[in-house]
Amino acid sequence: MPGQILSKIDELKDAALELHTKLVAIPAIGPTNNGTGEKDKADFLTAYLKEHGFGEVKSYNAPDDRVECGYRPNLVTVLPGQDTAQTLWIISHMDVVPVGDLTLWSNDPFTLVQDGDAIYGRGVEDNHQGLVSSVIATRALKETGVTPGCNIGLIFVSDEETGSEYGLEYMLKEHEDLFKKKDLFLVPDFGEADSSMVEIAEKSTIWLKVTVEGKQCHASTPDEGVNSLVAASAMIVEISELQFHFDEEDELFSPPYSTFVPTKKEANVENINTLPGKDVFYIDCRVLPNYDLKDVVDQVKGMALYVAEEYGVEIKVEVDTKNQAAPATPVKSEIVEKTLFAIKEIYGIDATPGGIGGGTVAAHLRERGYKAVVWATLLGQAHQTNEKGSIANTLGDAKVMALLPF
Repeated sequence: MPGQILSKIDELKDAALELHTKLVAIPAIGPTNNGTGEKDKADFLTAYLKEHGFGEVKSYNAPDDRVECGYRPNLVTVLPGQDTAQTLWIISHMDVVPVGDLTLWSNDPFTLVQDGDAIYGRGVEDNHQGLVSSVIATRALKETGVTPGCNIGLIFVSDEETGSEYGLEYMLKEHEDLFKKKDLFLVPDFGEADSSMVEIAEKSTIWLKVTVEGKQCHASTPDEGVNSLVAASAMIVEISELQFHFDEEDELFSPPYSTFVPTKKEANVENINTLPGKDVFYIDCRVLPNYDLKDVVDQVKGMALYVAEEYGVEIKVEVDTKNQAAPATPVKSEIVEKTLFAIKEIYGIDATPGGIGGGTVAAHLRERGYKAVVWATLLGQAHQTNEKGSIANTLGDAKVMALLPF
């Protein structure tokens, strides 16, 4: 029986490429990123699934008046299994990030380009690959007439790229009756190129906004002002000291320690001959779960007091985003063991459970006690220009997914 399903997946190679092509052609960018949302992609997928015999495709619409239709769609379709009391949920997202600087793209980001096994276009890896794999796996089961051991539920969510408030978080808040604690959850939105890591845990995440205020003046008379850029630079240098205050390591994660990285900086003055009076920058902190994020904030505020006094400025530290890590999925849980077994069967490797810096929708599941893993075979192209995917990886991952409900 498994051989029959795997052969059918190979036969669906052209269908996988066609689905990739059509998905790339539908920009699904959320309103936070100045896009029109996911409705067009959801409408296409609904029609596609019905055309291929998937039965009922239900849309759970999260109200959002920032988009023309007034909602952000989340699609659900279920293939019944022998045991209808348990469902394997495969959750992928429809939205993509903006293309960035178009001059850095070799081709139109929304026209798929194929070069042998490689495919290029916005979203081919993040997250079309997981989406296409789940559809192809389920098509193979349907078209071979094989009933999986448990239900297979496909969920295509909105808003993953900008927080999931209108996506999986909405589903869990408003429609949690869809799920049971014994259900299995796979999120194909992170992975290594060799398929070797199954993510079962995430670090805590906190993004901090640091505002430094001095006094603006003409650059030719600097003594009449207080240079906020110099003080902000000193504050940025201080951030590296956080590594010594939060220095524990956990080999489950890669890297095994907490990270504190100054990232975005807002523009200050427009002209060279003005001494800036206000600077704003941000810090991305990925913190091991054993630390309380309040302690991180307190430490940064302490640094700010020191720098403010030394440079004669005012410094305000604000929390932009804060997510304390959810409990890890146990290594011995059913979904972890099934995923490791299926990877071994298809890819011939002994994958290992591990943790990452954070940022997948699996955290929303784990916070509510569901056992979830994040896994795919990915080239690491998310959010890049000339985003690259692989048809072979799409089909290989579909085979892993097809084995999971048995």
